[in-house]
Amino acid sequence: MDLIQVVDNLTEEMYLRFKSAVETGKWPEGAPVEQSQRESAMQIVMAYQARRLDMDEIFSVGSNGEIVDKTKSQLRREFKEKDSIARFKDL
Repeated sequence: MDLIQVVDNLTEEMYLRFKSAVETGKWPEGAPVEQSQRESAMQIVMAYQARRLDMDEIFSVGSNGEIVDKTKSQLRREFKEKDSIARFKDL
């Protein structure tokens, strides 16, 4: 089975497990992720993001398969447009 078939058959729950393993270096149960597993999980996560998600994070893979890398100014502009960040001036 190739990577695209894996991604096409991957559930959201499985994607989140792989994503957590890549981010933390541990499986959700707490067992450490081996380096080879982490590399494979990262490929799966990036392919899943490219094929199935519309990502707006600072680093992801776009629907065309290219890496999306946003600058701080681009992120500030997007957050300002969405007005989704709480701002506290007088605390």
